[in-house]
Amino acid sequence: MIRRLALSALLLGVVAVWGWTFVVVKDAVALYGVVPFLAVRFLIGAACLAPFCAHRLNLRTLRCGGLIGMAVGAAFLLQTLGLERSTATNTGLVTGLFVVAAPVANRLLFGVRTRWVLWAAIGASLVGLGMLTGGAPQGIASGDYITVCGAVLFGLHVALLDRYSKHHHATVLAFGQLLGAAMLLGGFWLLLAAAGSPAARFEWPSPAVWRALLITAVLATAVAFFVQTFVQKRLSAVETAMIIVLEPIFAAAFGYLLHGDRLTAVQLLGAVLMVAAVVVAELYPLLRKNSPRHTPQG
Repeated sequence: MIRRLALSALLLGVVAVWGWTFVVVKDAVALYGVVPFLAVRFLIGAACLAPFCAHRLNLRTLRCGGLIGMAVGAAFLLQTLGLERSTATNTGLVTGLFVVAAPVANRLLFGVRTRWVLWAAIGASLVGLGMLTGGAPQGIASGDYITVCGAVLFGLHVALLDRYSKHHHATVLAFGQLLGAAMLLGGFWLLLAAAGSPAARFEWPSPAVWRALLITAVLATAVAFFVQTFVQKRLSAVETAMIIVLEPIFAAAFGYLLHGDRLTAVQLLGAVLMVAAVVVAELYPLLRKNSPRHTPQG
């Protein structure tokens, strides 16, 4: 139990960083194109992990990570395009919808069943998320609909990691994901540049953009993807999703602190409901294990 809580706390730290970077990325893409920013971010992230897995590289793990990375790259592209057209708080809140996509993808692709208690916790999280989003004074922006599509892909990413992370080395698999995402986004950048898109022009980032790139590439990409891959070797997709779903709360909190976004009473109540759902999801396996029906017989 202590080990599970330690893993959950480690992943929660990553989720807090992800919540903070909504504000960081929002400011950066206002100065630099979305696709170039993401391509450079994931390329730097992959470069950070490369030295730690050079002696463990194998084609099978790289191929698996690269394919998962394609979903990651597409998810971040849609999320950031949505962020460009909405607020940091709204984008963070809407991204929380991935909590439904993860178990659904796990069921459809791999036939994994989810216990009713965890479905109830997911439902409570959705209600809380609805209160967070519906209570937002700025309302729903057009970019939020793009973010919904990104949230579906984030759920798919959690399901894919749940399936494959247990069979591969965490660092190599994380490196493969970042490399796959960088290749996808880099290729898209080249296509847009060849088409003459002004949003994909090649230019040196400003100091402010470089700060955002280093923060997101090192902390929110290289470190974060290693931690998520490492944790999902030991926790289920639903348990992971129930922790990551707290990301909207961190996004709203940092939006409040750094961008002047304000939370209403309804939003705060929604945040409490989401936290309570996570507590249930984390404690349920222990309670079930210690129940009389599951006590080993001597």
